Order: sequence, then structure tokens, then C-alpha cells
Amino acid sequence: MSEPAVFLVDDEAAVRDALAFLLGSRGLRVHSFASGPEFLAHLNSLAKAPAGVFLLDVRMEPMNGLRLHDELLARKLHNPVLFLSGHGDIPMVVEALKKGAFDFLEKPYGDNRLVDRIEQALAVAEAMHQQGAQAAERAARLASLTEREHEVLLRVAMGKLNKVVADELCIAVRTVEVHRARGLAKLGLRSAAELASWLVAANELPRR
Repeated sequence: MSEPAVFLVDDEAAVRDALAFLLGSRGLRVHSFASGPEFLAHLNSLAKAPAGVFLLDVRMEPMNGLRLHDELLARKLHNPVLFLSGHGDIPMVVEALKKGAFDFLEKPYGDNRLVDRIEQALAVAEAMHQQGAQAAERAARLASLTEREHEVLLRVAMGKLNKVVADELCIAVRTVEVHRARGLAKLGLRSAAELASWLVAANELPRR
């Protein structure tokens, strides 16, 4: 898994360079872009969604930060977004916050506050990335089950005895035991309790 990074988009070269230097000096990985279209072109070149946070200036040409944020949302990219804004941009940024932006930092901002907030956003991005990887693994494991194994495991997770499962599916108890054992092995689980928790996390069972 790639280490989460800061994706900085600002059309002022001096600001980009200063921020890249500041963040780099604090041990953060930074990728800088001079415009929204340049950043979107970079995203198009990637095989998968990037891990990290998006640091966007509000006032940019030819695409401002709010329009860029809308484009990112349209692409189903929900990485934490932080805006760099001037005082007059606050009404616009409030609207962005309603759309899920992580935070905005009003200019002039303190270096320590900026870095602290970005590090907090990176921690959120890391957690989101791990959850995404876990969800993908669960989906792959579920896909490895046969239809009958899936039917059996769902009933086992609901606390039903093997005999009850056998009666519901009109199969032998021994067949239930085989499907149960094979299904648990495929999912890497050992008990019905583990199975129930695992299927809840995979949205296969409702939370109790």
C-alpha cells in the first residue's frame, strides 16, 4: 500500500514552493500541481485512487478550488479535502464543508496549525484507505464462496443449528457440515461468532 501523501493544488508558484518546503521539512510527502486541470490529468493517469489528502486553494484559474472539489466528488474520490482560503472566501468554503470538505484554513495561517491539521487529515485518509482495502478483501473472499456455502453460512451466522439449516435447505446435516467447514476456511474464520461479526462488517447481515 502506498504511503498517504499531500496533493497540493495552487496556481501561485511561490505559494506552492513554500508549502511544499514546509510540509517536506515535517516529513510529509507532497505532490504539487499548478491548476485543477493539471491535477485531474494526473488522476487520469493513475491506475487507482490516490491515498492521501487534497490541499486546494479556493481562488485559482482556470478552475477554482470549489469546482475542483465538485469534480473530485463526481469521480467518487472522498479523500479528506482542506481548502486554503482568504477571508472573503468563507461563504464559499462553508458550502464546500456542507459537501464534506474536511476543513479550511484562512490566510494568513500559522505553519504549526496548518501542519497539525494536515496530519490529522492524513490520519483520517489512512484509516479510510485501510477500510477500503479490508472491504475489497472481504468482497473477494465472499466471491470465493459457492452459492450453497453462502446460504449455509448466512444461516449459521444467524445462530441456526446445523439440523435447522439442513431442513430449510432440504439437504443432509452432513452436507451442511461440509459446506460450513469449507466456507469458514475460505473466509479464514473459526467460529459462528466470528462469522457473524465478519458478515455484519461485510454488510451481509444487519447489526443487532
